Amino acid sequence: MAPFQFIERPTPFNTKGGSTLPIFAVTPAHIETGTIDPIALDWARKAGYKAESGSLLLIPTAEGHLGGALFGLGTNPSEQPYITGKLARTLPAGDWHIETAPLTANRLALGFGLGSYRFDRYKSEKSPAATLMIPRDADGSEIKRQLAGVFLARDLINTPTNDMGPEQLEAAFRDLAAHYKAEMSVIIGDDLLKENFPLVHTVGRASADAPRLLELRWGKKGHRKVTLVGKGVCFDTGGLDIKPASSMLLMKKDMGGAANVMGLALMIMDAKLKVDLRVIVPVVENSISSNAFRPGDIYKSRKGLTVQIDNTDAEGRLILADALAYADEEEPDLLIDMATLTGAARVALGPDLPPFFTDDANLAHDLAEASLETDDPLWRLPLYPGYEKDIRAKFADITNAPAGGMAGAITAALFLKRFVGKAKSWAHFDIYGWAPNERAHSPGGGEAQAIRALYHHIRHSTR
Repeated sequence: MAPFQFIERPTPFNTKGGSTLPIFAVTPAHIETGTIDPIALDWARKAGYKAESGSLLLIPTAEGHLGGALFGLGTNPSEQPYITGKLARTLPAGDWHIETAPLTANRLALGFGLGSYRFDRYKSEKSPAATLMIPRDADGSEIKRQLAGVFLARDLINTPTNDMGPEQLEAAFRDLAAHYKAEMSVIIGDDLLKENFPLVHTVGRASADAPRLLELRWGKKGHRKVTLVGKGVCFDTGGLDIKPASSMLLMKKDMGGAANVMGLALMIMDAKLKVDLRVIVPVVENSISSNAFRPGDIYKSRKGLTVQIDNTDAEGRLILADALAYADEEEPDLLIDMATLTGAARVALGPDLPPFFTDDANLAHDLAEASLETDDPLWRLPLYPGYEKDIRAKFADITNAPAGGMAGAITAALFLKRFVGKAKSWAHFDIYGWAPNERAHSPGGGEAQAIRALYHHIRHSTR
């Protein structure tokens, strides 16, 4: 069975063997020492080609036809392990194979696949693309599985809210569950109050598209319990504490946590890992209406803690609070939540390096190792207890928006920690879910973050 696709697209890979054109991936040293194909070398030297990182030089045949290409890796290829992603966007359309490259086969092919991503759903014209033959010593199934997970996250985030509101996100979630024969359930609208999800209802009740809680179950009872929770705010106006127009431009991506846990769940299910998987996604649109929640309101959470609303734009942690409390009730072995939660995380670490928080030192070590092994960047930030005082509220147990704005990513994580107590291990990921600029392995836009590292960790801890 092929991996799930939210948007069907042709594969970036080919299987044509001898009919493909060669690519010589080289460093400046290869040019200087002459340790590549002599025809390619002669053309490179005549053209003054320096093999700079990401540079491409097409090679003609004696008859003037396209005969191959040289691709520069720069002096230190390890600095950009997925540099071959640039090939997918710069090569002429056609079928290609790597003839020589000082890169591991899996990274070479995965990099090309990641870089091949296009979100052209709304484009009137679609141009043909280059394809690459997966090297024989690469794990083709694993590469395609990871690409499917990444592409799902990117596709969901990139889709505008007029086509990715709560109802459409539920449909995508349902399709993912059906593809892998997972159990799926949903609680919608006022039923959230009956089932004790008051904060999810509170945040989403002002929208014409009802709030909901999505749940997927897959795997076998008795295996390691892995539970994933993702923030699904399909659009965030800020509520009555409305955002300025410039801050709303990217708010379609505020469901990036949901998109990423769905991408991670895809990888887990497609690989048939031996886990008891549960995925929980609270889905809302933070809108403005006569029944919108207000600054100063106080609400009781699923766990019983009361929350004082000091800013309606700090809505993500509210819906996660109910979802995490619900997830925690089953005492999972590993509980992961992912959310596009705070601007403070981006100020601290920028858009490409998502922080994570956990009080489990062993899990933190394992995640750091997985990050290095997959070249999927992560960085641990502290759950510093000295800031616990900042989330206390004057009239309720806790506030959703501490005053002062200092250490915002940490205080948000400490807020969420109040709703987790039974899980054996818990980690919170404050992701951006967006690549503001083109990179070797990404054309920019919606982005999967941390899920390849998490998949690697889960895969290697459940064998």
